[in-house]
Amino acid sequence: MRVLGIDSATLTAGVAIVDDDRVLAEARHDSSHRTNDLLVTIDRLCTQAGVAPTELDAIAIGAGPGSFTALRIGMATAKGIAFAAHRPLWAVSSLAALARDARVASGVVVAVLDARRGEVYAGCYDASGTLLGEERVLAPGALEAFVRDTAGSVEVRYAGDALAAYPDVLAPLAERWFPTTPSGVSVARLALAGARVDVVTRGAPTYIRPSEAEVNYPDGVPGALKR
Repeated sequence: MRVLGIDSATLTAGVAIVDDDRVLAEARHDSSHRTNDLLVTIDRLCTQAGVAPTELDAIAIGAGPGSFTALRIGMATAKGIAFAAHRPLWAVSSLAALARDARVASGVVVAVLDARRGEVYAGCYDASGTLLGEERVLAPGALEAFVRDTAGSVEVRYAGDALAAYPDVLAPLAERWFPTTPSGVSVARLALAGARVDVVTRGAPTYIRPSEAEVNYPDGVPGALKR
């Protein structure tokens, strides 16, 4: 099956087109500037792979957690392509995709992304890709305790962009850290191996924590239309 995989959880979005075990095209998209349109990168990859959007069998999206704005952009883009091409949209965890990128033969991979506000998103995955416990948002200094409580004393490797965001706090883990962000290839392959539930009409990003608007305006934004 030909699947377009997209992950926009970080400022470096991952995009890929896979055909089962084959990677037809892959790119990393700089999302730090509005002028760098995600759709332009997707169109370029489709041309490179020789695959029109209508020739895709499905779209796969990393649903987060990650940057709230970036996740909304990625989800909206994936839904738009799925709607236009009349194809299903499958969602997977961005942390699970990150753990897959850093897959190890044994032990545990801890996927850790910068959550800003002095926090990180983290999830512990065993060598088979199974989530241990729950994905969490926590202070960088609490990461080791979280891993110890979740995974025990097994061999641990870390992956993600959080080390660059909090180098002083996470420096003791640097030798066991794989600095990367979720790839479109892992998103597509996780979706292919998963339940393949179509979320094109009801899919939403996974934020884990409340948005800033929800924190600042628990009763709704003043002046907004009532639902």
